[in-house]
Amino acid sequence: MGKQSVIFRDLDQMDYQQAWDYQEQLLQENVRIKSALRELEYAGNSGESGTSAHSPLTTHHYLLFVEHPPVYTLGKSGNMKNVLISEEMRSKKGIEFFRTNRGGDITFHGPQQIVGYPILDLEKFYTDIGKYLRNIEEVIILTLAEYGIEAGRSAGETGVWIDAGKPGKERKVCAIGVRSSRWITMHGFALNVNTDLSYFNFIIPCGIQDKQVTSIEKELGARVDFEEAKQKVKRNFEKVFDVELRD
Repeated sequence: MGKQSVIFRDLDQMDYQQAWDYQEQLLQENVRIKSALRELEYAGNSGESGTSAHSPLTTHHYLLFVEHPPVYTLGKSGNMKNVLISEEMRSKKGIEFFRTNRGGDITFHGPQQIVGYPILDLEKFYTDIGKYLRNIEEVIILTLAEYGIEAGRSAGETGVWIDAGKPGKERKVCAIGVRSSRWITMHGFALNVNTDLSYFNFIIPCGIQDKQVTSIEKELGARVDFEEAKQKVKRNFEKVFDVELRD
C-alpha cells in the first residue's frame, strides 16, 4: 500500500483572518465528507438500496505554509494577562490581534516565520492528539538538526526548545497549537527562522514566564535562506508522517 498523499500549498504572505477562514473551509469540507460516508455506511448496514460499498468520497490531507503580517493570537485557554502591550500601542505598531479556537496561550506570528497548518484526517493515521503534537515537534527537531542546532522537548510544555533542561537558558524556537474536529486538524506550528524577536517582548509567549524565545538566525548568528528552510521542513514532514507531499 502506497504512502498517503498530502496536498501542499504555499500561501506566501497572507493576513491571519484570511488563512484562518481557509483552514476552516478545508476542515469543514472534510467533516462533511465524513458525515456523508457515515450515512452511506449506515444505509448499507440497514440494507437500503442505492448505496455503494465503493463510494468515491474521501477526506483529503493538506499542509499549508504561510507568512503572516505581525499578529498576536490568543488560544482558547489563553489569559489576556499575558498580553503586555496596550491596544493603542499595538495599533500604532500595526500588530493585529485575534482570539482563536486553537489550544495554547498567546503567541506571535510575523514575517520570516514558517507557519505551518496541517489539515489532516487523523483517523487515517492514529486517533491520538498527543502523538500528533509529538510528531510535529519531531519535524521541527529534525529540521533544526540539519542546521547543527540541537533541540528537543520541555516536559509538560508543547513546542520545540533549545537547552530545555538548563534553567535560565531555555529558549523556545517553535510554538505549536492545534484544534481538532471529528479528528480533522487545523492550526499548527510557527517556526522562527529570521523572525524579528522584539515582538515577543510585548507578550508572555505561551504564558510561560522567565523563558526566552529564539530563532534559527539568532542561534546561528547569521540570516538563513527562508525558502531553503521551508524545503527542509517539508522533507521532514514527509519523513515523520510517512506521507508524500504533492501540489
